[in-house]
Amino acid sequence: MARYTGPTTKKARAFGEPIYGYDKSYEKRKFPPGQHGMAKKRKQMSDYAVQLMEKQKAKYTYGLLERQFRNLFHKATSKHGVTGEILLQLLESRLDNTLFRMGVAPTRKAARQLVGHKHVLVNGVLTNIPSFLLKPGDMISVRGKSRGLDFIKNNVGKKTDAKSFAWVEWNPERMEGKFIDYPERERIPEKINEQLIVELYSK
Repeated sequence: MARYTGPTTKKARAFGEPIYGYDKSYEKRKFPPGQHGMAKKRKQMSDYAVQLMEKQKAKYTYGLLERQFRNLFHKATSKHGVTGEILLQLLESRLDNTLFRMGVAPTRKAARQLVGHKHVLVNGVLTNIPSFLLKPGDMISVRGKSRGLDFIKNNVGKKTDAKSFAWVEWNPERMEGKFIDYPERERIPEKINEQLIVELYSK
C-alpha cells in the first residue's frame, strides 16, 4: 500500500496549514521550513506554482500519491457536473477518509491502517483497500473478530459533528455506519481551491 511516510509537520509548514490536523509542533513554528525560516524572503509565485501547490496540498491532505490523484481527477472529468467539486466528492468518498469523518479513526493514516489490517467491512464484505470508493447507501462496519481489540475500542465510537459531516452517520453501539451521499462542496471543510487543480491539469 503506497503512501507518504515522510515528516508531516514539515509538509504542513510548507503549505502554511495544519493539513494533518492539530499539530503542537506546527503551532510553535508556523513559518516555512528551511535554514533561514522566517527571515527568508520568498519571491512571488507564478500561476503554475500556485496551482501546483494547491494540487500538492490536496494530495497530502487526503494521503494520495501522484498517480492515484491523477487517475481520480480523470475519473472526475468523465462525470457530468463541475469537475473540481466532483473531484473533492470522490476524495471524500474514499473508504479511509469516510472512516476518518465518522470518527472511527483519529486520522486518515490511522483509518488506512484499520482498513489495511482487515478490520473493516463494506456491505458485509471484508475490504482492505483504503482507496475503495463508496457509493451512497453503502454500509461500513467493524469486523466482528476485531471489535474486542483494545485499540479498536479506544478509537471506534467517537461522535462526529453532524452539522459538518451530515453525509455520514455512525452507530457506536453497533459499530457500523453509512455513507449517506456525496457531500456538497460548502460542507467539505478542507481549505482547497479545487479550481486551481482543474486549471493545472487542463494545461
